[in-house]
This record gives sequence, C-alpha cells and structure tokens, in this order.
Amino acid sequence: MEAASEKQAADVVLLDVHEVCSFTSYFVLCTGESEPQIKAIYEEIEQTLKKAGVLPRHVEGTIESGWLLLDYGSVVVHIFSSTERQYYDLDGLWCHATPVVRIQ
Repeated sequence: MEAASEKQAADVVLLDVHEVCSFTSYFVLCTGESEPQIKAIYEEIEQTLKKAGVLPRHVEGTIESGWLLLDYGSVVVHIFSSTERQYYDLDGLWCHATPVVRIQ
C-alpha cells in the first residue's frame, strides 16, 4: 500500500477477503488518474516487492486498458483508472470483506 501511495494513487484500500474468498487473503485496490500514473504505481509496487524478494505469480491487464492485476498469491493488487474502478466495482462486489486500511 505504501508503494501505491508513494506514486499518489487515489483511494487505496486493503481488504481482508480470506473469509469470503478461496483464492487469496487480501486485495489491494487503488486508482491512478492517467496511464502514466497507472504505470508509475505498477512499477513502484513491482520494484518494491522485487527488492524484498517477492515476485508476482501472474500479471494481467494492460496500462492502456485502465486495469492491472498483480497476483502475489495471498495478496492480489488491482490498479485501476477511475472509470474502470467504477465499472468493475470490486469495492461493492467484495462488500462482505473486512476493510483493513483505506487511504484517500
């Protein structure tokens, strides 16, 4: 979450989904306001975790699409444009998850 905040990501949320999800324990949701910002958020998260020896199991989506998913196993990071975040509404879809932290 700090890595996303470092690049001024908006509405950063950490959700504990382990009781309502079978494939991961936490979601990180955040919003970038432009393609360059989405790219910067992605690169900061990836580099920060890589330095700690943590590599993603899978990366999906593209910067141009306004949605990137970084699967780290027990943590799945979603980086959205504001339009895509509203469209997919993961905040609402996973409303039974426990919000741990929200940085606006």
